[in-house]
Amino acid sequence: MARPVTLYTIQWGDLSLETICKKAKSFGYDGLELGLPSHVDVSRTDEAYYLGIKELLAKYDMQLFAISSHLIGQAVCDNIDFRHRAILPDHIWGDGDPEGVRQRAAKELIQAGYAAKMLGVDTVAGFTGSSIWQYLYSFPPVPEETVEEGFRDFARRFTPILDEYQKLGIRFALEVHPTEIAFDTVTAARAVEAVNNHPAFGFNYDPSHFGYQGVDYVEFLYRFADRIFHVHMKDVYWSDTPKPAGVFGGYVTFGNPNRYWNFRSLGRGNINFEEIIRALNDIGYKGPLSVEWEDSGMDREHGARESCEFVKQMDFEPSAIAFDAAFEKK
Repeated sequence: MARPVTLYTIQWGDLSLETICKKAKSFGYDGLELGLPSHVDVSRTDEAYYLGIKELLAKYDMQLFAISSHLIGQAVCDNIDFRHRAILPDHIWGDGDPEGVRQRAAKELIQAGYAAKMLGVDTVAGFTGSSIWQYLYSFPPVPEETVEEGFRDFARRFTPILDEYQKLGIRFALEVHPTEIAFDTVTAARAVEAVNNHPAFGFNYDPSHFGYQGVDYVEFLYRFADRIFHVHMKDVYWSDTPKPAGVFGGYVTFGNPNRYWNFRSLGRGNINFEEIIRALNDIGYKGPLSVEWEDSGMDREHGARESCEFVKQMDFEPSAIAFDAAFEKK
């Protein structure tokens, strides 16, 4: 049986959960990945609330394997400024005091673990933020001690969250992504080391954030085989020729044709999903393939439908026998 294909709801936050269930079912999806805070209110602690979500999903035959808290997680380690006001709920933002925002975000992320438990899933995917992302381009020169302190800050803030997750039987899956503490293979390894190989810490694998950077996104799967907790299927296009706005984007919006790279609907970018599926088979990943659809130049319903079809066509089970086994003499 092929892996289930789910739809991440964060790009559909303007719609009710029931509306998304109806649409996802009509598009051919097997389930959903629920995005916070739009589709799960983790401040709720009553079982009836979570039972209602499960009953609604069951009504439309939608499976659930993970919930995601990208926006909240971003605020845990970030240097908080005016940009966070737009992505955070009022009760997290509060008076806007940076440390208060970070602490409330951390508490909310722990609550997300309890919500996952109530919903019967074992994975919360999301972001961490980073206190050192601003030092990515090291000029003026950045001392190594500053970078090390950034990873220590991440460990101090996230280890208590991970400890709570471990008690609950929940895993945190960091989506390796620019602006997070880990944005490529090297920094992912440093993040794992920073939290002392914590068993509750792993990755939400999304190849789109590696490709345009020049990172080997297939090798990443083999490198962290035991920490691939969840998989996002998302495509990205990068140009074969120079563009006016390079890898850093030139402050122009997504979708602008002057950009060197843009996210694309699945199958319309440069990511080699054939090799990804083969690597996932090799490492024994049996979880969902969750479509995070982002394409500024395409209607989202058209894109979500074709992306589901693409993933189901691309996915396949590994062989149970060697192809030449039939040639062996008994």
